[in-house]
Formats: sequence, structure tokens, C-alpha cells
Amino acid sequence: MRKLALSDEILMTVEKPARYIGGEVNAVMKDKDQVDIRFAMCFPDVYEIGMSHLGIQILYDMFNRREDTWCERVYSPWPDLHKVLKEKQIPLFALESQDPVKKFDFLGITIQYEMCYTNILQILDLSGIPLSAEDRTMDDPFVIGGGPCTYNPEPLAEFFDLFYIGEGETQYFALLDLYKEWKNSGKSRQDFLKAAAQIPGIYVPSLYEVTYAEDGTIAKMKPICPEAPEKVKKQIVMDVTNTFYPEKPVVPYMKATQDRVVLEIQRGCIRGCRFCQAGMLYRPTRERDLEMLKKSAYAMLKNTGYEEISLSSLSSSDYSQLGELVNFLIDEFGSKGINISLPSLRIDAFSLDVMSKVQDIRKSSLTFAPEAGSQRLRDVINKGLTEEVILDGAGQAFEGGWNRVKLYFMLGQPTETEEDMKGIAWLAEKISERYYEVPKEQRNGKCQIVVSTSFFVPKPFTPFQWAQMCTKEEFLHRAYVVNHEIKEQKNKKSIKYNWHEADVTVLEGILARGDRKVAKAIRSAYEKGCLFDSWGEYFHNDLWMEAFAQTGVDPDFYTVRERSEEEVFPWDFIDIGVTKKFLLREWKKAHEEKITTNCRQGCSGCGAATFGGGVCYEH
Repeated sequence: MRKLALSDEILMTVEKPARYIGGEVNAVMKDKDQVDIRFAMCFPDVYEIGMSHLGIQILYDMFNRREDTWCERVYSPWPDLHKVLKEKQIPLFALESQDPVKKFDFLGITIQYEMCYTNILQILDLSGIPLSAEDRTMDDPFVIGGGPCTYNPEPLAEFFDLFYIGEGETQYFALLDLYKEWKNSGKSRQDFLKAAAQIPGIYVPSLYEVTYAEDGTIAKMKPICPEAPEKVKKQIVMDVTNTFYPEKPVVPYMKATQDRVVLEIQRGCIRGCRFCQAGMLYRPTRERDLEMLKKSAYAMLKNTGYEEISLSSLSSSDYSQLGELVNFLIDEFGSKGINISLPSLRIDAFSLDVMSKVQDIRKSSLTFAPEAGSQRLRDVINKGLTEEVILDGAGQAFEGGWNRVKLYFMLGQPTETEEDMKGIAWLAEKISERYYEVPKEQRNGKCQIVVSTSFFVPKPFTPFQWAQMCTKEEFLHRAYVVNHEIKEQKNKKSIKYNWHEADVTVLEGILARGDRKVAKAIRSAYEKGCLFDSWGEYFHNDLWMEAFAQTGVDPDFYTVRERSEEEVFPWDFIDIGVTKKFLLREWKKAHEEKITTNCRQGCSGCGAATFGGGVCYEH
């Protein structure tokens, strides 16, 4: 029987002790004396969030298929346990063995969102691992980062030994094999890092030197040794059917954020929304085979006991075999009480027909993401969605029995005018009017429309990476314009309006677009007590502003400053396949209010089609 790292006395004092005891269904247990490599896989947020992440489940399953490797999991302790671990000097531990993380060979951290950066320092601090990579010795694990935020790793460069740029199924085994060889060689920690830098997709920050121009922008970034490449190339799996996928995902004892089987039906997106980082990073689009998905659905339902299947992708409607897959799932599992969840659908006749079969219309709401209030601005962002299509979809939904609609928009996008902002309210009003055009006998109660606006962050590797961000005050003014205009509408009682926190968005922008100088502010913020910054009740903007001021980091330099076309970005050393030339061309087309067709309609020459030695499935 495993001995828990925490006593019953401690577990009784913290909220949700099930977060820390491990032993879940399908958790992998091994004899630590019979493996060569111990890998702690970390999601730097609370257990319920981390357990819902498919990427961790894929890598956990993949690593544990190796007889020489034991991969375990670790999550951020909630503030109540954080305090106990600090006070009692109990080292942070992995769930499976309950052994201290510091005893592992690797600590792998998936970095999904900028607002978890202080939680990364929490993990290192509680584990007893020096925060700065340069201070680590042979007694410390190698700290490696992966995930979408590693496409600008520079704000975190000081804290990581390595970053893995791309999809983990391709090069991780080469890295583990290299580690085994190094471990028995007697060579130094630096020798391993130099050898690892030669594996495609591996970025070792300590092997690069950054110099700055007088205006604070990057003058040059270059390798300081021959082992490090000038460009680090994103790693992708071209054949996503014949690769790793977990048939026995770990099932938590407590309710996780997503309590269901997740079927990833494809990677990438054929759309070219100019604000969307994922749409550029994960090109080209790659579909999983229908038969593989059917087999996975059977196995995962059997091995988990879940009662829901969710189809995961950036744009599910674009999966070429969606009709066949959904009909199979309905026919095979619908009568057995299995619910089917279909996020990321375009609202059209097919989607509404499918959703009417798999959802309780009286309980569910439909989601539209117009992203902008006017057609002009939707053309600027290349959304590819007309008002006619939106109203037609809403009308069909209302006639089908739905009465609740969620609308998602983004405020602060390039070229946005006051008329674009007010257009959000006008579109919501037109949708509500469309509801009342439906005959009374077909309506299902009162119409309910929820309008939500997030604030725009110009992310790396998007056509909008050259754009300025709004200030906090400008964001709030735009939200006020929308709010005021909604209150002026005839059907205002049917429309509810929510908007995102402006100060959180500004911080996200700094961290997303930052360079190595930002690291000292992140460390300072953590030392001041910043933690779980994505959780509203724990976000302290005043402490972050103090940290920036005390470390000499100017937030405006990374957010509201205009970028020239020639500027060297902190992330320019990464090759994602999509060329900077294409992104710049799209940036100019945005200002001309010209749209670019999606990949299925014709290749736009972004560079991803032949990336990775394969071909985009669309061509």
C-alpha cells in the first residue's frame, strides 16, 4: 500500500483532499527501482483543470508504454495546501508514488495559458528546485516546458532548462533515449543540454544570447555554441491516425472540469481568422480516421465508465466525416444513456439537426462566435461569417425549439470603430427580433440572449502580431459603449451582457508578447504572493504593477507600442511552418478589409502545406 505524502490530519484541513491522494482509476503504477527514467508531468493549475487536459493524458499514456520510464502527475496545490507545504517544509510530490518531485529525472510542465506563469514558479519553489535554470545542479531534475505558450518561451526562459516546440508524439522518445545514454556517461549537465539542442524541436535557452537595440527592441538573438540551431523547427505529427492515443485515460475520484471521454477528431483548422493563434500554430489541418475514432470511443467508454463523449477540434464542422461519426455515436451509444457533446460547430441546418438528436433543447443554449459586430470588421479579422448566415442559423434554431443563444465577441481589434462596437448590440437585437418572427406555437418560452465580450490580445505568430493593444481604460470604454447600446434596444430585457476583466487582459498581453527582461517581473510578482492569476478571487493587479515598477519593466512597451514591419520579435527564432511573409501579407490585407479564402477553397500559400515533410491534407 502506498504511503501518502500528507497525513490524515493535514488532508482533513484542506479543501478537496481528493486532489492530492492519487490512486485514481487507470493511474499507472510501476516499481521505481525497475525503471531508468522518472518523469513528473505537471499542469500548473488546480487538479480539476489539469485532469481535463487531453494533451497530458496523451503524453502520460505514451511515456508509460515504455518499460524504462514511469510518468507520474503533479498539479498546483490550492492556496490552502500551498501554505501548509511552505510552513511545514513538505516537498511537493507526484500523485502516483507520492515521492518528492525533486527526486525525478524530468519535470515536464505544460504551459497552456499566460496567467499560470506564477504557478510555474510555485511548482519549482515547493519542489525545492532552484527557480533559475543556471542555479541547478546534478541533483535537480531537468525542467522542460511544452504547450502553446512555448511559441514565445522568452518570458520564462530563465526558469526552464529546455522547451519542446511542437507536438509531443514526435521527438520525446529521442530525448528520453538521449537522457539514458547521458545518465550513464558521467558527463555534465551542460553536456546533456548541448546534445538535447540537436534534437529537432528542442530549444535550450541558455545556449542563446540576446542583444538589444537602444530603443529596447531585440537587435539579435544568436546561438552561443555550434550545437544550437539558429532556427528551432516546430514538430508535428502528420499521420494523426497511427499515433499515440489513450484508451485508458485516468479517471479522477472527484468531478473534473470536463468529466467525459474526449475524442480529438482532427488537429489544425482550415479557417484563417487573423486574431487566432491556434489556427496558425496547428496548421496544417490533419484528420483522424473514422474507424480509429470508432474504436477509441468503444475502448474509452468501456475503460472509464463515463457517460458523455465530447468531439474535440478547433472547428468540428470542418471534419469531413462528421456526419458519419455523429450518426455512428448516436446509433451505437445514444440508447445506452451516453450523451454526445459537439463544441466548435458552425450553426447550420446539419448542425442543428445533429444537436436536436443529442441535446435536450429545453436545457441547452446555442453558441455563435461572430467575434465582431459589423461585417466590415468581420472582414478585417477574416472571420468568414456574414450577418445573413448568423440570422439564418438563429432562425432555424428558434424554429427547432431553442430559445437561448450565446454570442461571443472580441473588443479592441485592429481598426475597430464605435460603430463596430455598437454593432454588437444591433446584431443581438436582430437575433432577438428573429425569435419573435417564429409562430407563437413553435416558441419555447422567452428569448434569452447572452452577449459576452473578451478583449483582444495580439498573439505571436498571428497576422495581428504587429498590432497595438488597448489600455485598460480603452478596453473598459469599449465595453461601456456596448453596454449602453444594448440598454437602448427594444428587446433589451432579452439580452444580458458580460465582459472580461480588462486588467487581466493587459497582463496577458505583456506575458504573451514579452522578452527575457519580463522574467524578473514574473519572479517578483510570485514573491509578492501572486498565484492562480486566472482565478478572479486570487488575481492582484496592484501587486503585478508593483512588480513591473520595481523591476524596471514598462508594461506599455509590450502592449500599446506600435510595431514596425522590420522589428525582430522574441519568438522569431521559431519556425512554425507559416511564414512571417504570409503573416505580414495578411496584416496588410486586414487593413484593406480583404478576406482570404479558407484552405479547402484554395491554398493561400502560408507555408504550412509542405511543412514537416508531408503535405496538407487539403492539397
